[in-house]
Amino acid sequence: MGASKNAMKEHEINRQWKRIVNTMNDGLILIGPDGSILMINSAFEQMTGYRADELIGQPCTMMGCDACEGNLRRGEHFWCTLFEKKGDIKCRCSILKKDGELLPVLKNAALLEDETGRPAGAVETFTDLSELHALDRRLAQLSRQIDAEGGFCGLIGKSEKMQGVFDIIRKAARSDAPVIIYGDSGTGKELVAQAIHDLGWRKNGPFVTLNCAALNEALLESELFGHIKGAFTGAYRHRRGRFEAANGGDIFLDEIGDVPLSIQVKLLRVLEAKAFERVGEQKPVSVNVRFITATNKHLEEMIGQGEFRQDFYFRINVIPIHLPPLRDRKEDIPLLVSAFMSRLQGRIGKAISGISSDAMTRFMEYDWPGNVRELKSALEYAFVVAESGAISLEHLPPKLLGSPETERAVGPLPKWGDETERQELIKALKRTGGNQTHAAKLLGVNRVTVWNRMRKYGIDLKKVIEGHDADAVSSS
Repeated sequence: MGASKNAMKEHEINRQWKRIVNTMNDGLILIGPDGSILMINSAFEQMTGYRADELIGQPCTMMGCDACEGNLRRGEHFWCTLFEKKGDIKCRCSILKKDGELLPVLKNAALLEDETGRPAGAVETFTDLSELHALDRRLAQLSRQIDAEGGFCGLIGKSEKMQGVFDIIRKAARSDAPVIIYGDSGTGKELVAQAIHDLGWRKNGPFVTLNCAALNEALLESELFGHIKGAFTGAYRHRRGRFEAANGGDIFLDEIGDVPLSIQVKLLRVLEAKAFERVGEQKPVSVNVRFITATNKHLEEMIGQGEFRQDFYFRINVIPIHLPPLRDRKEDIPLLVSAFMSRLQGRIGKAISGISSDAMTRFMEYDWPGNVRELKSALEYAFVVAESGAISLEHLPPKLLGSPETERAVGPLPKWGDETERQELIKALKRTGGNQTHAAKLLGVNRVTVWNRMRKYGIDLKKVIEGHDADAVSSS
Protein backbone atom coordinates (compact mmCIF):
# COMPACT_ATOMS: atom_id res chain seq x y z
CA MET A 1 0.00 0.00 0.00
CA GLY A 2 2.91 2.37 0.87
CA ALA A 3 4.56 1.64 -2.45
CA SER A 4 1.32 2.51 -4.23
CA LYS A 5 1.11 5.86 -2.46
CA ASN A 6 4.70 6.70 -3.45
CA ALA A 7 3.90 5.75 -7.05
CA MET A 8 0.87 8.00 -6.98
CA LYS A 9 3.02 10.90 -5.69
CA GLU A 10 5.61 10.37 -8.39
CA HIS A 11 2.91 10.18 -11.04
CA GLU A 12 1.34 13.40 -9.75
CA ILE A 13 4.71 15.14 -9.76
CA ASN A 14 5.35 14.08 -13.34
CA ARG A 15 1.91 15.39 -14.30
CA GLN A 16 2.53 18.76 -12.65
CA TRP A 17 6.19 19.34 -13.57
CA LYS A 18 5.47 21.92 -16.28
CA ARG A 19 3.44 23.97 -13.84
CA ILE A 20 6.26 23.63 -11.31
CA VAL A 21 8.99 24.93 -13.63
CA ASN A 22 6.74 27.80 -14.72
CA THR A 23 6.62 29.06 -11.13
CA MET A 24 10.41 29.52 -11.12
CA ASN A 25 11.89 33.03 -11.17
CA ASP A 26 14.93 31.79 -13.09
CA GLY A 27 14.70 31.05 -16.77
CA LEU A 28 14.88 27.37 -17.70
CA ILE A 29 15.59 25.76 -21.05
CA LEU A 30 15.68 22.07 -22.03
CA ILE A 31 18.02 21.13 -24.88
CA GLY A 32 18.08 17.88 -26.84
CA PRO A 33 21.25 15.90 -27.58
CA ASP A 34 21.30 17.37 -31.10
CA GLY A 35 21.37 20.93 -29.68
CA SER A 36 17.73 21.77 -30.47
CA ILE A 37 15.55 23.56 -27.92
CA LEU A 38 12.87 21.24 -26.53
CA MET A 39 11.21 23.43 -23.91
CA ILE A 40 11.46 26.79 -22.11
CA ASN A 41 9.61 28.06 -19.06
CA SER A 42 7.62 31.27 -18.61
CA ALA A 43 10.48 33.08 -16.85
CA PHE A 44 12.75 32.46 -19.85
CA GLU A 45 10.09 33.95 -22.14
CA GLN A 46 9.89 37.07 -19.97
CA MET A 47 13.65 37.42 -19.72
CA THR A 48 14.38 37.11 -23.44
CA GLY A 49 11.21 38.39 -25.11
CA TYR A 50 10.87 35.19 -27.15
CA ARG A 51 7.70 33.08 -27.15
CA ALA A 52 8.07 29.33 -26.71
CA ASP A 53 6.87 28.61 -30.26
CA GLU A 54 9.64 30.87 -31.62
CA LEU A 55 12.37 28.86 -29.90
CA ILE A 56 11.24 25.25 -29.70
CA GLY A 57 12.94 23.25 -32.44
CA GLN A 58 15.57 25.94 -33.03
CA PRO A 59 19.28 25.35 -32.28
CA CYS A 60 20.37 26.57 -28.86
CA THR A 61 23.03 28.72 -30.54
CA MET A 62 20.15 31.04 -31.39
CA MET A 63 20.50 32.46 -27.87
CA GLY A 64 23.97 33.78 -28.75
CA CYS A 65 25.48 32.84 -25.39
CA ASP A 66 29.04 34.17 -25.35
CA ALA A 67 30.20 31.43 -22.97
CA CYS A 68 29.24 28.51 -25.22
CA GLU A 69 32.03 26.59 -26.88
CA GLY A 70 29.90 24.50 -29.23
CA ASN A 71 30.96 23.33 -32.66
CA LEU A 72 29.23 21.64 -35.58
CA ARG A 73 30.99 18.53 -36.87
CA ARG A 74 30.40 17.39 -40.41
CA GLY A 75 28.08 14.42 -40.60
CA GLU A 76 27.45 14.39 -36.86
CA HIS A 77 24.99 15.88 -34.42
CA PHE A 78 25.62 19.20 -32.70
CA TRP A 79 27.71 18.74 -29.58
CA CYS A 80 28.97 21.19 -26.99
CA THR A 81 31.45 21.02 -24.15
CA LEU A 82 28.71 19.97 -21.78
CA PHE A 83 27.92 16.86 -23.83
CA GLU A 84 31.53 15.97 -24.51
CA LYS A 85 32.93 16.37 -20.99
CA LYS A 86 29.75 15.39 -19.15
CA GLY A 87 30.35 17.96 -16.45
CA ASP A 88 28.15 20.72 -15.06
CA ILE A 89 28.78 24.29 -16.20
CA LYS A 90 28.34 27.38 -14.03
CA CYS A 91 29.38 30.77 -15.35
CA ARG A 92 28.47 34.41 -15.83
CA CYS A 93 27.75 35.27 -19.44
CA SER A 94 25.53 37.30 -21.74
CA ILE A 95 22.74 36.13 -24.03
CA LEU A 96 20.99 37.98 -26.83
CA LYS A 97 17.36 38.92 -26.25
CA LYS A 98 14.86 39.05 -29.08
CA ASP A 99 15.23 42.83 -29.38
CA GLY A 100 19.01 42.48 -29.69
CA GLU A 101 19.80 43.67 -26.18
CA LEU A 102 22.54 41.85 -24.28
CA LEU A 103 21.25 40.31 -21.05
CA PRO A 104 23.83 39.55 -18.31
CA VAL A 105 23.00 36.24 -16.63
CA LEU A 106 24.36 33.56 -14.33
CA LYS A 107 24.04 30.25 -16.19
CA ASN A 108 23.91 26.77 -14.66
CA ALA A 109 23.93 23.84 -17.12
CA ALA A 110 23.74 20.13 -16.34
CA LEU A 111 23.69 17.03 -18.54
CA LEU A 112 20.73 14.64 -18.48
CA GLU A 113 21.45 10.96 -19.10
CA ASP A 114 19.20 8.00 -19.93
CA GLU A 115 19.23 4.66 -18.15
CA THR A 116 22.26 3.50 -20.16
CA GLY A 117 24.28 6.61 -19.33
CA ARG A 118 23.99 8.11 -22.81
CA PRO A 119 23.30 11.87 -23.08
CA ALA A 120 19.55 12.45 -23.25
CA GLY A 121 19.70 16.23 -23.22
CA ALA A 122 20.70 19.16 -21.04
CA VAL A 123 18.93 21.54 -18.73
CA GLU A 124 20.09 25.12 -18.28
CA THR A 125 18.87 27.75 -15.84
CA PHE A 126 19.50 31.49 -16.17
CA THR A 127 19.50 34.07 -13.37
CA ASP A 128 18.98 37.63 -14.57
CA LEU A 129 21.86 39.83 -13.34
CA SER A 130 20.69 43.10 -14.88
CA GLU A 131 19.40 44.41 -11.52
CA LEU A 132 22.77 43.60 -9.95
CA HIS A 133 24.49 45.56 -12.72
CA ALA A 134 22.11 48.47 -12.09
CA LEU A 135 22.96 48.39 -8.37
CA ASP A 136 26.67 48.47 -9.21
CA ARG A 137 26.11 51.57 -11.37
CA ARG A 138 24.07 53.20 -8.62
CA LEU A 139 26.80 52.47 -6.07
CA ALA A 140 29.39 54.06 -8.35
CA GLN A 141 27.13 57.08 -8.78
CA LEU A 142 26.65 57.45 -5.01
CA SER A 143 30.41 57.18 -4.52
CA ARG A 144 30.93 60.08 -6.91
CA GLN A 145 28.30 62.12 -5.09
CA ILE A 146 29.90 61.47 -1.70
CA ASP A 147 33.28 62.51 -3.09
CA ALA A 148 31.73 65.72 -4.41
CA GLU A 149 29.83 66.79 -1.28
CA GLY A 150 29.16 70.46 -0.70
CA GLY A 151 28.39 73.44 -2.90
CA PHE A 152 26.08 73.09 -5.87
CA CYS A 153 26.11 69.38 -6.73
CA GLY A 154 29.79 69.28 -5.79
CA LEU A 155 30.61 72.51 -7.64
CA ILE A 156 31.87 75.25 -5.32
CA GLY A 157 31.75 78.96 -5.99
CA LYS A 158 29.91 82.16 -5.10
CA SER A 159 31.42 84.28 -7.86
CA GLU A 160 29.12 85.82 -10.44
CA LYS A 161 30.56 83.63 -13.17
CA MET A 162 29.89 80.41 -11.26
CA GLN A 163 26.39 81.52 -10.33
CA GLY A 164 25.75 81.93 -14.04
CA VAL A 165 27.04 78.39 -14.63
CA PHE A 166 24.73 77.03 -11.92
CA ASP A 167 21.77 78.77 -13.53
CA ILE A 168 22.38 77.26 -16.98
CA ILE A 169 22.92 73.82 -15.39
CA ARG A 170 19.46 73.99 -13.81
CA LYS A 171 17.89 74.96 -17.13
CA ALA A 172 19.82 72.32 -19.10
CA ALA A 173 18.72 69.63 -16.64
CA ARG A 174 15.07 70.34 -17.41
CA SER A 175 15.72 69.77 -21.12
CA ASP A 176 16.61 66.61 -23.00
CA ALA A 177 18.70 68.42 -25.63
CA PRO A 178 22.41 67.65 -26.05
CA VAL A 179 24.75 69.65 -23.80
CA ILE A 180 28.38 70.49 -24.46
CA ILE A 181 30.66 71.73 -21.68
CA TYR A 182 33.62 73.93 -22.61
CA GLY A 183 36.44 74.45 -20.16
CA ASP A 184 40.15 74.10 -19.54
CA SER A 185 41.52 70.93 -18.01
CA GLY A 186 40.75 70.72 -14.30
CA THR A 187 37.78 73.11 -14.25
CA GLY A 188 35.26 70.43 -13.27
CA LYS A 189 33.54 69.42 -16.49
CA GLU A 190 32.57 65.97 -15.22
CA LEU A 191 31.02 67.51 -12.11
CA VAL A 192 28.86 69.68 -14.36
CA ALA A 193 27.77 66.64 -16.36
CA GLN A 194 26.96 64.77 -13.13
CA ALA A 195 24.95 67.76 -11.88
CA ILE A 196 22.89 67.85 -15.09
CA HIS A 197 22.13 64.16 -14.64
CA ASP A 198 21.29 64.43 -10.93
CA LEU A 199 18.92 67.37 -11.50
CA GLY A 200 17.26 65.96 -14.63
CA TRP A 201 14.36 63.59 -15.15
CA ARG A 202 16.78 60.80 -16.05
CA LYS A 203 18.39 60.88 -12.59
CA ASN A 204 17.11 57.40 -11.74
CA GLY A 205 18.68 56.03 -14.91
CA PRO A 206 22.37 55.28 -15.46
CA PHE A 207 25.06 57.93 -15.81
CA VAL A 208 27.85 56.53 -17.97
CA THR A 209 31.12 58.32 -18.68
CA LEU A 210 33.94 57.80 -21.18
CA ASN A 211 37.12 59.78 -21.83
CA CYS A 212 37.39 59.67 -25.61
CA ALA A 213 41.04 60.77 -25.66
CA ALA A 214 42.26 57.69 -23.80
CA LEU A 215 41.58 55.13 -26.56
CA ASN A 216 42.57 54.49 -30.15
CA GLU A 217 39.91 54.37 -32.87
CA ALA A 218 39.23 50.61 -32.72
CA LEU A 219 39.01 50.48 -28.93
CA LEU A 220 36.88 53.61 -28.81
CA GLU A 221 34.35 52.11 -31.22
CA SER A 222 34.17 48.92 -29.15
CA GLU A 223 33.81 50.89 -25.90
CA LEU A 224 31.03 53.06 -27.31
CA PHE A 225 28.98 50.51 -29.21
CA GLY A 226 30.08 47.14 -27.81
CA HIS A 227 30.94 44.06 -29.83
CA ILE A 228 29.81 40.49 -30.28
CA LYS A 229 31.89 37.40 -29.71
CA GLY A 230 34.33 36.83 -32.58
CA ALA A 231 34.03 40.37 -33.97
CA PHE A 232 37.82 40.66 -33.93
CA THR A 233 40.85 38.88 -32.52
CA GLY A 234 40.52 38.79 -28.77
CA ALA A 235 36.73 39.26 -28.72
CA TYR A 236 36.04 36.12 -26.68
CA ARG A 237 32.79 37.36 -25.17
CA HIS A 238 29.93 39.68 -26.04
CA ARG A 239 30.53 43.16 -24.67
CA ARG A 240 27.96 45.82 -23.91
CA GLY A 241 29.05 49.25 -25.05
CA ARG A 242 28.69 52.48 -23.11
CA PHE A 243 25.58 53.48 -25.07
CA GLU A 244 23.83 50.23 -24.24
CA ALA A 245 24.81 50.64 -20.58
CA ALA A 246 23.46 54.21 -20.58
CA ASN A 247 20.06 53.33 -22.05
CA GLY A 248 17.37 55.31 -20.23
CA GLY A 249 19.94 57.69 -18.74
CA ASP A 250 22.74 60.06 -19.69
CA ILE A 251 26.09 59.44 -21.36
CA PHE A 252 29.01 61.82 -20.82
CA LEU A 253 31.68 61.81 -23.53
CA ASP A 254 34.68 63.80 -22.32
CA GLU A 255 37.31 65.13 -24.75
CA ILE A 256 34.86 64.93 -27.66
CA GLY A 257 37.31 66.94 -29.76
CA ASP A 258 39.62 63.92 -29.87
CA VAL A 259 37.05 61.60 -31.46
CA PRO A 260 38.11 60.46 -34.97
CA LEU A 261 35.97 61.59 -37.91
CA SER A 262 34.84 58.02 -38.63
CA ILE A 263 33.45 57.68 -35.08
CA GLN A 264 31.83 61.12 -35.31
CA VAL A 265 29.72 59.80 -38.21
CA LYS A 266 28.47 56.90 -36.07
CA LEU A 267 27.78 59.16 -33.11
CA LEU A 268 25.78 61.44 -35.38
CA ARG A 269 23.63 58.47 -36.35
CA VAL A 270 22.96 57.68 -32.69
CA LEU A 271 21.87 61.28 -32.17
CA GLU A 272 19.56 61.30 -35.17
CA ALA A 273 18.26 57.71 -35.38
CA LYS A 274 18.69 56.71 -31.71
CA ALA A 275 20.21 53.44 -32.87
CA PHE A 276 23.64 51.90 -33.37
CA GLU A 277 25.25 48.63 -34.39
CA ARG A 278 27.66 46.61 -32.31
CA VAL A 279 31.06 45.89 -33.81
CA GLY A 280 30.76 42.67 -35.82
CA GLU A 281 26.98 42.86 -36.08
CA GLN A 282 24.64 44.51 -38.56
CA LYS A 283 21.48 44.39 -36.47
CA PRO A 284 20.54 47.87 -35.17
CA VAL A 285 20.13 48.32 -31.42
CA SER A 286 17.72 51.04 -30.30
CA VAL A 287 18.80 53.29 -27.45
CA ASN A 288 17.31 56.20 -25.50
CA VAL A 289 20.21 58.26 -24.22
CA ARG A 290 20.82 61.93 -23.50
CA PHE A 291 24.15 63.25 -24.88
CA ILE A 292 26.46 65.32 -22.68
CA THR A 293 29.89 66.09 -24.13
CA ALA A 294 32.89 68.18 -23.07
CA THR A 295 36.06 69.55 -24.58
CA ASN A 296 38.94 71.93 -23.89
CA LYS A 297 39.48 72.50 -27.61
CA HIS A 298 38.15 75.11 -30.04
CA LEU A 299 35.86 72.99 -32.18
CA GLU A 300 35.04 75.75 -34.66
CA GLU A 301 38.74 76.10 -35.48
CA MET A 302 38.97 72.32 -35.89
CA ILE A 303 36.04 72.42 -38.34
CA GLY A 304 37.93 74.94 -40.46
CA GLN A 305 40.95 72.63 -40.45
CA GLY A 306 38.86 69.60 -41.43
CA GLU A 307 39.44 67.87 -38.08
CA PHE A 308 35.83 67.99 -36.86
CA ARG A 309 32.55 67.47 -38.68
CA GLN A 310 30.36 70.54 -38.88
CA ASP A 311 27.10 68.56 -38.91
CA PHE A 312 28.13 66.69 -35.77
CA TYR A 313 29.15 69.97 -34.11
CA PHE A 314 25.72 71.51 -34.72
CA ARG A 315 24.01 68.45 -33.20
CA ILE A 316 26.04 68.45 -29.96
CA ASN A 317 26.35 72.23 -29.54
CA VAL A 318 22.68 72.78 -28.64
CA ILE A 319 23.19 73.88 -25.02
CA PRO A 320 26.76 75.14 -24.50
CA ILE A 321 28.08 75.66 -20.96
CA HIS A 322 31.33 77.57 -20.52
CA LEU A 323 33.32 76.89 -17.32
CA PRO A 324 35.61 79.77 -16.32
CA PRO A 325 39.25 79.00 -15.39
CA LEU A 326 40.13 79.42 -11.74
CA ARG A 327 42.30 82.48 -12.49
CA ASP A 328 39.11 84.28 -13.61
CA ARG A 329 37.21 83.57 -10.37
CA LYS A 330 39.84 83.92 -7.68
CA GLU A 331 37.24 85.10 -5.18
CA ASP A 332 36.16 81.45 -5.00
CA ILE A 333 39.60 80.22 -3.89
CA PRO A 334 39.00 80.62 -0.11
CA LEU A 335 35.76 78.63 -0.44
CA LEU A 336 37.51 75.89 -2.40
CA VAL A 337 40.39 75.75 0.07
CA SER A 338 37.99 75.46 2.99
CA ALA A 339 35.97 72.69 1.31
CA PHE A 340 39.00 70.65 0.24
CA MET A 341 40.68 71.01 3.64
CA SER A 342 37.53 69.82 5.39
CA ARG A 343 37.47 66.69 3.23
CA LEU A 344 41.19 66.05 3.72
CA GLN A 345 40.94 66.43 7.50
CA GLY A 346 38.17 63.84 7.57
CA ARG A 347 40.11 61.46 5.33
CA ILE A 348 43.68 61.83 6.56
CA GLY A 349 43.04 62.62 10.22
CA LYS A 350 46.00 64.97 10.83
CA ALA A 351 45.65 67.85 13.28
CA ILE A 352 45.82 70.51 10.57
CA SER A 353 44.24 73.65 11.99
CA GLY A 354 43.96 75.79 8.87
CA ILE A 355 46.10 77.75 6.45
CA SER A 356 48.42 80.67 7.15
CA SER A 357 47.80 84.09 5.68
CA ASP A 358 51.02 83.87 3.65
CA ALA A 359 49.98 80.56 2.12
CA MET A 360 46.51 81.89 1.31
CA THR A 361 48.06 85.01 -0.21
CA ARG A 362 50.18 82.80 -2.44
CA PHE A 363 47.07 80.86 -3.45
CA MET A 364 45.40 84.13 -4.44
CA GLU A 365 48.44 85.35 -6.40
CA TYR A 366 49.05 82.12 -8.31
CA ASP A 367 47.43 81.72 -11.75
CA TRP A 368 46.50 78.01 -11.37
CA PRO A 369 47.08 76.70 -14.90
CA GLY A 370 45.73 73.33 -13.71
CA ASN A 371 42.63 75.03 -12.27
CA VAL A 372 40.62 73.47 -9.43
CA ARG A 373 42.30 70.09 -9.90
CA GLU A 374 45.72 71.69 -9.30
CA LEU A 375 44.43 73.52 -6.22
CA LYS A 376 43.14 70.27 -4.77
CA SER A 377 46.44 68.53 -5.53
CA ALA A 378 48.41 71.35 -3.87
CA LEU A 379 46.39 70.94 -0.67
CA GLU A 380 46.81 67.17 -0.75
CA TYR A 381 50.57 67.71 -1.04
CA ALA A 382 50.49 70.14 1.90
CA PHE A 383 48.58 67.63 4.05
CA VAL A 384 51.28 65.05 3.37
CA VAL A 385 54.18 67.42 4.18
CA ALA A 386 52.65 69.17 7.22
CA GLU A 387 52.39 67.31 10.50
CA SER A 388 50.12 69.64 12.45
CA GLY A 389 49.10 73.24 12.88
CA ALA A 390 48.45 75.62 10.00
CA ILE A 391 49.60 74.98 6.43
CA SER A 392 52.29 77.54 5.60
CA LEU A 393 54.47 78.38 2.62
CA GLU A 394 57.03 75.68 3.34
CA HIS A 395 54.29 73.05 3.01
CA LEU A 396 53.28 74.06 -0.53
CA PRO A 397 54.48 72.35 -3.73
CA PRO A 398 57.71 73.87 -5.13
CA LYS A 399 55.90 74.97 -8.29
CA LEU A 400 53.72 77.34 -6.30
CA LEU A 401 56.74 78.97 -4.69
CA GLY A 402 58.12 80.11 -8.04
CA SER A 403 61.44 79.68 -9.79
CA PRO A 404 64.36 82.14 -10.08
CA GLU A 405 63.02 83.10 -13.51
CA THR A 406 59.62 83.85 -12.02
CA GLU A 407 61.17 85.84 -9.21
CA ARG A 408 63.19 87.98 -11.61
CA ALA A 409 60.11 88.59 -13.71
CA VAL A 410 58.20 89.90 -10.70
CA GLY A 411 60.84 92.20 -9.25
CA PRO A 412 64.61 92.89 -9.53
CA LEU A 413 66.81 91.02 -7.05
CA PRO A 414 69.05 93.31 -4.99
CA LYS A 415 72.73 92.88 -5.87
CA TRP A 416 73.83 92.22 -2.31
CA GLY A 417 76.50 90.02 -0.86
CA ASP A 418 75.18 87.11 1.17
CA GLU A 419 75.76 88.70 4.60
CA THR A 420 74.36 92.09 3.62
CA GLU A 421 71.34 90.39 2.04
CA ARG A 422 70.74 88.41 5.22
CA GLN A 423 71.01 91.46 7.45
CA GLU A 424 68.68 93.55 5.27
CA LEU A 425 66.14 90.75 5.18
CA ILE A 426 66.15 90.41 8.98
CA LYS A 427 65.81 94.18 9.36
CA ALA A 428 62.78 94.27 7.00
CA LEU A 429 61.13 91.38 8.82
CA LYS A 430 61.62 93.08 12.19
CA ARG A 431 60.19 96.36 10.89
CA THR A 432 57.07 94.62 9.55
CA GLY A 433 56.55 92.40 12.58
CA GLY A 434 57.30 89.28 10.54
CA ASN A 435 54.85 90.05 7.71
CA GLN A 436 56.66 88.64 4.69
CA THR A 437 54.41 90.39 2.17
CA HIS A 438 55.16 93.84 3.67
CA ALA A 439 58.84 92.95 4.00
CA ALA A 440 58.93 92.09 0.31
CA LYS A 441 57.48 95.52 -0.54
CA LEU A 442 60.15 97.25 1.54
CA LEU A 443 62.85 95.30 -0.27
CA GLY A 444 61.28 95.68 -3.72
CA VAL A 445 61.10 91.94 -4.36
CA ASN A 446 58.48 89.21 -4.64
CA ARG A 447 57.18 87.79 -1.33
CA VAL A 448 58.17 84.31 -2.53
CA THR A 449 61.74 85.62 -2.86
CA VAL A 450 61.62 86.65 0.79
CA TRP A 451 60.51 83.18 1.80
CA ASN A 452 63.18 81.52 -0.38
CA ARG A 453 65.92 83.74 1.15
CA MET A 454 64.67 82.95 4.67
CA ARG A 455 65.04 79.28 3.87
CA LYS A 456 68.46 79.87 2.26
CA TYR A 457 69.87 81.56 5.35
CA GLY A 458 68.00 79.47 7.91
CA ILE A 459 66.23 82.49 9.40
CA ASP A 460 63.85 81.62 12.23
CA LEU A 461 60.96 84.08 11.91
CA LYS A 462 59.87 83.58 15.53
CA LYS A 463 63.35 84.44 16.85
CA VAL A 464 63.56 87.48 14.58
CA ILE A 465 60.24 88.85 15.84
CA GLU A 466 61.12 88.17 19.50
CA GLY A 467 64.58 89.71 19.05
CA HIS A 468 66.43 86.54 20.05
CA ASP A 469 68.42 86.28 16.82
CA ALA A 470 71.88 87.75 17.49
CA ASP A 471 72.35 88.95 13.93
CA ALA A 472 68.94 90.57 13.97
CA VAL A 473 69.75 92.49 17.13
CA SER A 474 73.09 93.69 15.84
CA SER A 475 71.53 94.92 12.60
CA SER A 476 68.73 96.91 14.18
